[in-house]
Amino acid sequence: MMNGHGFFLEDLKVGMTASYAKTVTEADVVLFAGISGDTNPVHLNEEFAKETMFQGRIAHGMLSASFISTVLGTKLPGPGAIYLSQNLKFKAPVRTGDTVSATATITDIVPEKKRVVMQTVCLVRNQVVLEGEAIVMVPARG
Repeated sequence: MMNGHGFFLEDLKVGMTASYAKTVTEADVVLFAGISGDTNPVHLNEEFAKETMFQGRIAHGMLSASFISTVLGTKLPGPGAIYLSQNLKFKAPVRTGDTVSATATITDIVPEKKRVVMQTVCLVRNQVVLEGEAIVMVPARG
């Protein structure tokens, strides 16, 4: 990366990977609820959440998914890349105090469209909590 710019298309190779890790706090969950408007009590009300299949509060799935955006926008491909699409499969709950590690790995490069396909995954204690695939538009040098 140069001058605050992320990787250019020509710098990328299949197999490149980058990660970001964040421990989810109570404040993160409450602030995400406020920002997103998702006030589902499974995220905010312990008494309600205890009666669900999760047996306690869980963080918003999209909060974990947002850590993928962090990887794509700040690390690989980094600043200048445009996030075009993402599919997600939520596999396990995330709770406050969990450290979520989001990783993106380049699986394909489509030079004529300036697109990069990336496998995306979020782990908590080596367990997959979210997985999917992202497509990102990456600027070329020329």
